[in-house]
Amino acid sequence: MDKRKAFTPLEMKNLRQASKRFLPAFTLVELLVVIAIIAILMAILMPALNRAKEQGKRAVCLNNLRQLTLAWIVYADENDDKLVRGDVREHDGLHPDEIPWVEQDWASGTQRKSVPEQIIAVKAGALFPYTKNVDLYRCPVAYPGEIRTYSAVDAMNCDDLDGGVMIKKRMQIKNASERVVFVDDSGATPMGGWSVHYSYNSWWDEPPLRHGNGASWSFADGHSEYWKWKESDTPKFNPNNEGLWKHVDRVKDIDIRRVRRAAWGKVPN
Repeated sequence: MDKRKAFTPLEMKNLRQASKRFLPAFTLVELLVVIAIIAILMAILMPALNRAKEQGKRAVCLNNLRQLTLAWIVYADENDDKLVRGDVREHDGLHPDEIPWVEQDWASGTQRKSVPEQIIAVKAGALFPYTKNVDLYRCPVAYPGEIRTYSAVDAMNCDDLDGGVMIKKRMQIKNASERVVFVDDSGATPMGGWSVHYSYNSWWDEPPLRHGNGASWSFADGHSEYWKWKESDTPKFNPNNEGLWKHVDRVKDIDIRRVRRAAWGKVPN
């Protein structure tokens, strides 16, 4: 026979209320410790999350460049091996009767047109029938108002700057996997081509720095790469300190030499 005491409903209610009064709870000190631990974990994790976010945007940028360059290759295949015009109407005298890959999207040397006008310029360009996507022309970390952030380097049917050879046909390109076509240009001027000196070791346009201390490039064989700058000075160059970099011969600068070779195919001794 079960001799356990049976509680009345009132006794059961009182027992439940009493048990609630003795439930364990955090003290103020314990809560502060938990908050401190969470803050420390956030401080550790946030840089890693930011790096992952930046790497994702960089991957999108590299894919944009690759897609643009594949369109650039198809254009040449369908136009007797001719390269699409690489400037954006800043060198009309060098390109009679050639339509630029993007029509003029700048109002002056340092000012872009309005966003609707820039979109019209992209769609009117000779390369757009092979891309059909305005977003391919823009890096995901572009500033508001920028529709085109990519530029063709001078050698790719853009300009014969500083004694370098401007290529008009794809068959002229030797070592296609080493020759740059497009760059994610973060320079001060929105005009089309991106320039670096051929005849001596100097920047002409400032080094691209849209993704940290490095630059995104595409190459004539259709692949794209991110280059981390090796010189500590390279990320410091900007439009406000042109005296440090523009047309200054930096003989031992390995970043400039690497870019010159990729842009022009060779550099003079």
